[in-house]
Amino acid sequence: MIFLIEYARARGEIVTFKKFDDSERQNAEDARLELELELSRLGTEREVVILEAATEEALRRTHRRYFENLSELVNSPA
Repeated sequence: MIFLIEYARARGEIVTFKKFDDSERQNAEDARLELELELSRLGTEREVVILEAATEEALRRTHRRYFENLSELVNSPA
């Protein structure tokens, strides 16, 4: 699966989270570009990434910083 994430670092939260099938790579890349252009036009600084993982659960394990706050990250078992 392909995941598009728009992340507001200052707030520490996901603003946009979209899922795409592997066969929709071009759609995911087009959506990322469109989002980045819109944020630039608005003067909004956000992190926009496309990530791949077998499942959403796997993504949540490998990229925890997008899904957990600092306290949760620090206090969770390794």
